[in-house]
Amino acid sequence: MNHEVVITVLGSGTSQGVPVIACDCHVCRSDDPKDKRLRSSVMISVAGQNYVIDAGPDFRQQMLREDVKSLRAVIFTHEHKDHLAGLDDVRAFNYREQRDMEVYCTNRVSEALHREYAYVFSHERYPGIPSINLNIIDNAPFKLIDGPVLNPIEVMHYKMPVLGFRLGDFTYITDAKTISKHERDKVRGTKVLMVNALHRSEHLSHFNLDEAMEFINDVRPEVAYLTHISHLFGTEKEIERDLPANVHLAYDGMKISIEIKDKQFISK
Repeated sequence: MNHEVVITVLGSGTSQGVPVIACDCHVCRSDDPKDKRLRSSVMISVAGQNYVIDAGPDFRQQMLREDVKSLRAVIFTHEHKDHLAGLDDVRAFNYREQRDMEVYCTNRVSEALHREYAYVFSHERYPGIPSINLNIIDNAPFKLIDGPVLNPIEVMHYKMPVLGFRLGDFTYITDAKTISKHERDKVRGTKVLMVNALHRSEHLSHFNLDEAMEFINDVRPEVAYLTHISHLFGTEKEIERDLPANVHLAYDGMKISIEIKDKQFISK
């Protein structure tokens, strides 16, 4: 039996989003909806459950825009603010569904969550605070509660380890600058790849367009989508003109459908 999985792009922008505050560049002033980019995040919907990868500062807005009524878990890629600053808003789902929010993250991210959200982990439970259940993961396959198995891919964001995730024929990677051969091998065979490409110029901690294209050409997905886009890259129409036929820009609200098999719901 196959299961349909819908991947929703909740946000496709870099840490500042697009438009950038107080910027008058032609990208930030564009009236094209595809040039409006919230902070990077995707939602995986499968077997009646929703799972979000990263809950950044725009998490509340993203949940409202997509009319999400139920959320089973949040999975974090790394500890930067643009990927975890929205965690407080899971309390709306705590209240609606009367259960803890399952959170999957590495020990490193857990330490950051304890710093940023000390009140959540305090022994004194203040009324109305988020209720979460931490599940510590590392660079090994793990099973989501009531859901499928995710296979992490470790990439380096300058000197910071970041986890991408593969689900069947879909792989999501954000904030990558370098990816080892071993981790690239875990991506090979992916039909749909979503990967960060900040802009055209060299950057210390992110793929630029050339680096993203080198990675895409190496692992050879059927189709690739670029995400974590900066306003310095250009408008969606400008960028698309320069991309090969099987590479596109992700945009907020985009939905991608794939299928996974029953065996991908079984922990190894």
